[in-house]
This record gives sequence, structure tokens and C-alpha cells, in this order.
Amino acid sequence: MEDESIITGYQTVINSFQLGYDVYRYYITFQNATQKIKDEIIDFLIQYKNMWTVYSTSGLFDLSILIWVKDIRKFQLFWEELNDTYGDYISEKIYSALLYFNTYNHTYLIQDSYSKSERSKYIQVRHGPLVEIDKLDYDLLNIIVSNARKPIIEIAKKLNCSSQTVNYRIKNLMEKGVIKLFKAGINYSKLNLKQIGLGIWLRKLSKRREIWKFFGNNPHVTYILTCAGYADLQIEIIIESQNGLEDLMNEVSEKFPASIRNYNFFTIKNQYLFRCLPDMKVKLK
Repeated sequence: MEDESIITGYQTVINSFQLGYDVYRYYITFQNATQKIKDEIIDFLIQYKNMWTVYSTSGLFDLSILIWVKDIRKFQLFWEELNDTYGDYISEKIYSALLYFNTYNHTYLIQDSYSKSERSKYIQVRHGPLVEIDKLDYDLLNIIVSNARKPIIEIAKKLNCSSQTVNYRIKNLMEKGVIKLFKAGINYSKLNLKQIGLGIWLRKLSKRREIWKFFGNNPHVTYILTCAGYADLQIEIIIESQNGLEDLMNEVSEKFPASIRNYNFFTIKNQYLFRCLPDMKVKLK
């Protein structure tokens, strides 16, 4: 699968909320932008030090990004730099603050043996005690964030410490919830699958938790998140065709009548960046 580019890499999912960071989601639509300008904007976003994800999309928006920030002032600086440099080429900018984030196993790949009661999820949320890390912890995370399968011995050599220390640090970070999971990057187009971003606005907000659970039990759903500022639920779904999305929305409408006010969706085309670790300056204790 690696040789055929089905698996694109191995990533470490880090809960940087627990390191004191917030997350903003940004949707961008281009205007009067040549391909050269679009590539410049994408490169600007990829190189921005605290970027989490950068995706190109088709449908409602042209780009979807997530950015880590220490406070609202840091987001303002990013917003101003983007507007000052490329604002003339952007017709629409929609942003929201990420509050709650669930990652689900890709159980659509094993549906024959799938049981709803067995489905695992990994939760990232912006509350609870913060975790302090030192420079060795950060340097370790910085190595494995984009290469989760790097051999322990190589990591130890790069950090100038023992392999036992590396093992201990990884285990400790997992126990504290800083490291949430290790995952393979998947090129969905190689499997004839589509990666869909779905936004849902609710008429009955009292049904939000029930609807969340309904989507969480669907093997095609890989992410569910809540943002303040855009949609009541944002969901990522891996499906074969748009018909699968229509069938799913018909099902939720029948199960929760008059609960959905509106929904929209876009298709994720290319993933340019996935990095769950901000650029941190930490001291060695």
C-alpha cells in the first residue's frame, strides 16, 4: 500500500489543547486569483509555523485550514498578515473557534466485522488541566508528529539520550493524554472514496448530543467537531459517492424529524499539511 501510494505516511495525533493552545478553523474562497497566486497562498499557509491542517476543497470553499493559537491576539496577527498579503484575492473568509473534537477509527474499511458497540473514539477538548512539557518532550514530539514509525534507536540518537528514555517519555505523554493516537495517512482517491466535509445547523439544539451519537455510530464518519461561529456540527465522512451522503441525511431526518434546519457540504481534494503540533518554545527543566 505504501508502494501504491494508498498509505501516504504515519502521523502522531497530539492533543495540543492540553499544551495551552486554542484552534481556529478558517474557510477561504478565492477571487481573481491565478494558479500562481493560489499556489503562493497555499505555500504561505503551509509555512505558517502554527498551522495544523491545510486542505483544498471543491464546492462551497477553496481551502479549509486549522491553526493553533495561544490567544486571540495571535490569531489576529495571522489574520492581518493573510489579509495584508493576499486579501485582494480572497472573496470570503469564514472562521470559527474549535471547541470539541472527536476522532473515530476508520471502521468503514472493516464493515463485515464492524459492531457499533466496539467503535473507538479519541476526544480532544479545550478544558481540564494543562500539561507542562520540557524541551526534550517537545523535541521528541517534533520528530514523531509527521513520522510516527521512526525507530526508537534513531530518535534516541537524534535526541542524544537513551532508547529507554524515549520509551518512557512516549508512554508518559500518552498517559497524560498529550499523545492521543498514531495513524496512517490514507489517499482516499486510490480506494475510490470521497472525503466529505459536512456542516449541519440544528433547529432543535436539544437534540445535538443524540444526533452527534447517531453520526458517531456510523462507520463512515471519521471526525465530529463543534465550533463556535460556523454550523452546530461539523463532520467528516468517507463515502463512495454523493448518493451515500444523501442517504445518510435522509436517515437522520427520519430519525430526528424537524431537528435539522440546514446542511451543506464540500469535497476535500488535496491535503497539503497535517501537523498536530504548534511551534513551541519550551525550556529544559
